[in-house]
Amino acid sequence: MHEVRVEQTSTISLPELIAAVIDGDEVVFTADDTPVAKLIPLFQRKPEARFGSAKGMFIMSPDFDEPLEDFDEYR
Repeated sequence: MHEVRVEQTSTISLPELIAAVIDGDEVVFTADDTPVAKLIPLFQRKPEARFGSAKGMFIMSPDFDEPLEDFDEYR
């Protein structure tokens, strides 16, 4: 997140701020260390799925491949 003081707005380039927003960042404008406005993208990009991004988040039980007791009569 970029934080820009209102007093700095005359020295900061608007295209640079817009480029930061397009890249997914938010720009917060502050006056006296108080947030007064936020520049955010109009449309949110869908996050791209990354192979292996959930690695380690799920644990498979050791008996996962074992037959279920409820289905013994069907064997």
